[in-house]
Amino acid sequence: MSMKTIYGEESATLYDIPTHANGPRGSLPLTPSLLKNSPSGNIFGMTLNAGMGWNPDKLLGDDILLLSTQGGIRDNDGTPIAVGLHTGHFELGLQMRAAAAEIKKSGGVPHAAYVTDPCDGRSQGTTGMFDSLPYRNDAAIVFRRLIRSLPTRQAVIGVAACDKGLPAMMMALAAMHDLPTIIVPGGSTLQPNEGEDAGTIQTIGARFSNNEISLEDASRLGCKACASAGGGCQFLGTAGTSQVIAEALGLALTHSALAPSGQPIWEELAKQSARASLEMAHQKITTKDILTDKAIENAMVIHAAFGGSTNLLLHLPAIAHAANCKIPTVTDWAKINKKVPRLVSVMPIGPVNHPTVSVFLAGGVPEVMLHLRKLGLLHEDVLTVTGETLGVNLDWWEKSTRRAQCKKRLFDIDHIAADEVIMSPSQAKVRGLTSTVTFPIGNIAPEGSVVKSTAIDPSVIDTDGVFRHTGKAKVFTSEKNAIQAIKTGGQIQAGDIMIVSGVGPMGTGMEETYQLTSALKKLSFGKHVSLITDARFSGVSTGACFGHVGPEALVGGPIGKLQNNDIIEIIIDTQRLEGSINFIGTENNPLSYEAAADVLAARKIHAGLQPDPDLPDDTRLWAALQSVSGGTWRGSIYDVDKIIEVLAAGSKALADKK
Repeated sequence: MSMKTIYGEESATLYDIPTHANGPRGSLPLTPSLLKNSPSGNIFGMTLNAGMGWNPDKLLGDDILLLSTQGGIRDNDGTPIAVGLHTGHFELGLQMRAAAAEIKKSGGVPHAAYVTDPCDGRSQGTTGMFDSLPYRNDAAIVFRRLIRSLPTRQAVIGVAACDKGLPAMMMALAAMHDLPTIIVPGGSTLQPNEGEDAGTIQTIGARFSNNEISLEDASRLGCKACASAGGGCQFLGTAGTSQVIAEALGLALTHSALAPSGQPIWEELAKQSARASLEMAHQKITTKDILTDKAIENAMVIHAAFGGSTNLLLHLPAIAHAANCKIPTVTDWAKINKKVPRLVSVMPIGPVNHPTVSVFLAGGVPEVMLHLRKLGLLHEDVLTVTGETLGVNLDWWEKSTRRAQCKKRLFDIDHIAADEVIMSPSQAKVRGLTSTVTFPIGNIAPEGSVVKSTAIDPSVIDTDGVFRHTGKAKVFTSEKNAIQAIKTGGQIQAGDIMIVSGVGPMGTGMEETYQLTSALKKLSFGKHVSLITDARFSGVSTGACFGHVGPEALVGGPIGKLQNNDIIEIIIDTQRLEGSINFIGTENNPLSYEAAADVLAARKIHAGLQPDPDLPDDTRLWAALQSVSGGTWRGSIYDVDKIIEVLAAGSKALADKK
């Protein structure tokens, strides 16, 4: 490298540099009252807008702020000038343009700002995962700061699609209690005509290592798994579930979640949302009118009916906290899951793995709600961003042309009836769909854990609906070592119970361990292996995988004291949604639950346990702040009052020592 190679042969025209310009034509629409009474920043804002080319005569329209997680640089013909971090944010600029044009058409002044987001798929198995969940809190803070940085905003539109960006956006908008806010879900990517989905394709390394896929097939299938350039993954993971939750909360328009990215109906949703935001501003409907305790409960009900990602157990409490609503507890989640049937057949948990776009065409969130309203499980009196109550929205949906046309389209192109994707409760029962999640406790997880029990392979569940697995522990203190064991043939075998500890908030930022769960899902023996961890899972994870184990290992949790060859007993009643995970001694020394708990209490933590040496200071800070604020079961939030209280007490304690 040299100065010559960097600068090259410069054109002489580079130096035709002006120092002055005429500036925009026209005049600001100022009045004596504006000049006398408005803050200088509001007036200078007009100057800035004119400087960026906005017609000065139109500057008094309503200022509407559009926020997005857009990433990459997309040319007008759709080709990438620079790729994003994932498909989920690559096409969001099209929705932003559509919404902005609608605001301008209505006489408003659209402003746009961006905080892009990472991809959990891209960072799987890397140190990038240490920033995944902490990013959510950071991004929500920046979004809120951007909103407050435009003091003249009359409403806020949030455009986002994926795992952390959309929850961050919802947290930010939920905190804007006195502003009209609306979410535009960023939609879904299309399924390839031939090939594998974006979840399955993430297992090609493990399958190749176990001689279950060829190099040629891995290369070919890996190239085509994302069949369109935009949208969240085709399975109902955290991205898709977050879109569903946004709509269930009333923060997004009816039938807006999971639309196919890049398609006209998806782009039209942005225009419709822009019109709704303007109406909300004129009618003075604000976020606090929409996000209520009843709305939070509706979202929990929809989560259960869809069989949604367990990551929403982290995100929905954080949204509730931001909205000043009651934070749902494990007891609340368990109660709802026991009474709400799962109705949606969607990948990755089936029973038929329909992609999320098919769920959209089958009717999406409002179609599921029509079934739930008959069971009396919804609060239909809640207000939504349409300006109408949920009940009124559902009345419209039931008779709408949109509903009929979408269902017809699904049958015409795929020969799939809508009721094969979104079932009635009676159909779902016949097809064997069980309720979504169970929260096992036991001497390994005295504070609790979570398993998507509906996603345990039916072939390993006994005829009474109970999953039972007793086996020897194989203990790992890092995900890296665990996946290496899976990829090294023979180290993990049918009947094993993998323990992956030290990977909670304090160890890795509570990394997502999808490369483990996906490998077990796709390997022929994987359904006979259970996994217990203090980390979390991808929304696409399936199988007998138990996460969020508390307390985590690095704060002294019993999971951190398990040893190789300890005998573990797992019992999950998938019908009653009850279960336990317990250490019960060793092969030569079986113990009762209580005696085994005493043994764990007396043990030292595993010698290999420590925070990952590559854990960033930013994530260490996040882990400490969320722990003080109530930890993962309160959504890994920042409870500012509690943090200040602890800091003050700590400062006093340190001062008293001197």
